[in-house]
Amino acid sequence: MRGDERLQGGMFSYVTLEQRVPQDHPLREIRRLTDVVLASLSGAFDEMYSASGRPSIAPEYVLRALLLQAFYSVRSERQLVEQLDYNLLFRWFVGLGMDDAVWNHAVFSKNRDRLLTSEVAQQFFAEVNKQAKRFMSDEHFTVDGTLIQAWASQKSFRKKDGSDGDGTNFHGRQRTNETHESTTDPDARLYKKSYGKESHLAYLGHALVENRNGLIAAAMATQADGYAEREAALLLLDAKQKGSSRRITVGADKATTPRTSSPPPGR
Repeated sequence: MRGDERLQGGMFSYVTLEQRVPQDHPLREIRRLTDVVLASLSGAFDEMYSASGRPSIAPEYVLRALLLQAFYSVRSERQLVEQLDYNLLFRWFVGLGMDDAVWNHAVFSKNRDRLLTSEVAQQFFAEVNKQAKRFMSDEHFTVDGTLIQAWASQKSFRKKDGSDGDGTNFHGRQRTNETHESTTDPDARLYKKSYGKESHLAYLGHALVENRNGLIAAAMATQADGYAEREAALLLLDAKQKGSSRRITVGADKATTPRTSSPPPGR
């Protein structure tokens, strides 16, 4: 017997967000770990805000939402806010109730600056590392870098002296980081990962990975150039070995090992 389509929704719901999320969902363990780390950062959060004025959006909400943006590759804060409005899994992970209103996307921009200035992101990562310390090797590591494209168009890469007009007709012209910069993101650099590849406005992200379980032990971002991977690798390794006389081994690809002939791409 065919069932009828319900054209009118129910006025009440007797199922909680907690019940909607499967017990074996991978975000459950991540949420548990995140809550422990955020609780340890409560003092740092207090120092970020004034003791008077209107209450802010809880920084715990913002950080959990930014984790979701990374996990699910949500392309913008506008799309993230949209997901938080109707995605029950996102609401549960962030800590919003079924009826809680979602904040404006501009909250992320304002709070990201505050979080970066207070180095809360670094503290968050350090606390996660503490939780995973028993799983991490302190002897064998791998270093690697990856290209992170900037949110800036090629048309924004214009002459520093402004002599190229609006900069839109750049095809066939030589452009370098010495003579040009992005008007949208001046810190981004025109860079290509290898010869024969297309250049992009970008940064470089660097990770130090311990080889026992493949966990990231340290990370940093730099401007993109042909020497950044080697310089960042040394900084990450020096910080890891600081105060220890133990010998460590390191694996790396050709981009991290010294070149003796041709100059690196992007320089």
